Amino acid sequence: MDVFLQQCLNAISLGGIYALLALGLAVVFSIVSLINFAHGELMTLAGYAIYAALLFAMPLPVALGAGVIAAALAAMAIERVAFRPMRRADATSLLITSFAVSVILRVLFQNGISARPKPVALPPELSGVVTFGPVHLSVIALASIAITILSLAALSLFLTRTTMGRAMRAAAEDFQVLRLMGIRANRVIAVAFAISGALAGVSAALWIAQRGSVDPLMGFVPVLKAFIAAVIGGLGSLPGAVAGGFALGIAEVLFQAFLPPEALPFRDAFVLSLVVAVLIWRPDGLIPAKTGRRS
Repeated sequence: MDVFLQQCLNAISLGGIYALLALGLAVVFSIVSLINFAHGELMTLAGYAIYAALLFAMPLPVALGAGVIAAALAAMAIERVAFRPMRRADATSLLITSFAVSVILRVLFQNGISARPKPVALPPELSGVVTFGPVHLSVIALASIAITILSLAALSLFLTRTTMGRAMRAAAEDFQVLRLMGIRANRVIAVAFAISGALAGVSAALWIAQRGSVDPLMGFVPVLKAFIAAVIGGLGSLPGAVAGGFALGIAEVLFQAFLPPEALPFRDAFVLSLVVAVLIWRPDGLIPAKTGRRS
């Protein structure tokens, strides 16, 4: 029982990262029907911003804030330069554009910084362990859970208590009606990308805290899994993205903990089989989007 509880807490820590990334993808998709595969590079950019800030001996909170701000500004710049001119294009063209932006940023990281991982020096206080009875949880995992909860709560308050948040929710329901009401579409979309980038920045901080390094491909695997989480949660559904992220994280950790040693190399195959089973059971996801815009 103690081992199971320990692994559940580890699963919540990992699932929180997937949930934040999936939520970033869902925020953009719910408004402009775009899967932004450059989201992983935003995560990597935030990682390099954190690395640079710590290299210049900035305090950890300042470094983490720099990473979040860098990712948010980069997301807004990408929307303005790459996606806004393509807004009236079809879904295939938008998808190709997002892949192109992803590849361009990855090449810039590899050739402009380094193709090798850069170690990120974290304060020694983060390497400790907190004990709750029979359960031992690292400070990093505990901080990940706390930051995930705070981030989700802050986004929920923004979407429900602010004018721009309500405008974004209305845009997810019917974007054309929102424009007829006189609300500037460019501003709503730019804010959606900024929130998406900020969530990627928070995810980067949590991922680096667990890995201890940053490299040009750092965001590829987490965002790929976040996309899977967004699909099983209900593509375009914000609650679904959170549910899918936690479900995927829990499945990965529990399979890793309880599969027999000879089956561990096939963990991802078991996880994806479970994903397929969920989609057969609920093709629109666990919590489908109200607009039903899936492709």
